Amino acid sequence: MHDHAPGIRGTGNRRLLAISLAITSVVMVVQIVGAALSGSLALLADAAHMFTDAAALVIALIASVVAARPANDRRTFGFQRAEVFGALVNGVILIALSVWVAIEGIQRLLNPSDVEVSGGLMLVIAIIGLIANAVAMWLLSAAQRTSINVRGAYLEVMGDLIGSAAVIVAAIVIVTTGWLQADAIASLLIAAMIIPRAISLLREVVSVLSESTPKGMHVTEIRDHILSTPGVVDCHDVHVWQLTRGAPVFTAHVVVDDAALADGQSAAILQRLQSCLSEHFDVEHSTFQLEPAGHVEHDAHA
Repeated sequence: MHDHAPGIRGTGNRRLLAISLAITSVVMVVQIVGAALSGSLALLADAAHMFTDAAALVIALIASVVAARPANDRRTFGFQRAEVFGALVNGVILIALSVWVAIEGIQRLLNPSDVEVSGGLMLVIAIIGLIANAVAMWLLSAAQRTSINVRGAYLEVMGDLIGSAAVIVAAIVIVTTGWLQADAIASLLIAAMIIPRAISLLREVVSVLSESTPKGMHVTEIRDHILSTPGVVDCHDVHVWQLTRGAPVFTAHVVVDDAALADGQSAAILQRLQSCLSEHFDVEHSTFQLEPAGHVEHDAHA
């Protein structure tokens, strides 16, 4: 006995991702040209980050389209896990990018006289990038709370926003003091900001793929709610996991009082249990096996 609600989101997220991709792609080209003309490594690093943002948004769009496909006999939960795999690719890209930026930044810091940096042009391009990233973040801010895939893209854009701010500061320092090392330091700061976000995203991906209990949900609390339902005398084999961010799944074996079963209250008890999970824990897909008292369990779980 279970709830068949699929909980699939998608079209709104895809539209936001497409708009963000367009903004990111345009600014990326502007930053690449600006980096070539100004000689700024920090601006080039930010452009490279924008490139990974564009790639991440493309991956997110593809994953979102795949995730919206209906369930079938081989994919009974649908394709929502595609979002998780998209986030996994994003996390790997972030780590690879941070290593490249760090290496280039250290080389530029040790040899600042190898290139000339035009602080004025660097400042103008960085301001354009800051504004564009702020707009993209605003577009994705709501959707990232319910989709791990969109969250991956959101984190990348947020890193770019901070990176653009660092480039602006470095450009101001170069314009006012002529200290070229500020460009290399800004590059290293960008690399340092990328790594924690990548680790956080990959940690969430591992949590989903290992079918851990979603963050903020407590099995003990859920079991207490179930046991407080009239007619329920015991609860065991409780499992909670998530297909992707915002799509938790729940199963449990519930022992029901014999009198309640004899009175034909099974349907009412099931409805109360599903409503409880939906209202208190935001679980759209819940499965309950109702058992009479004294039922002998034949599976391997205690």
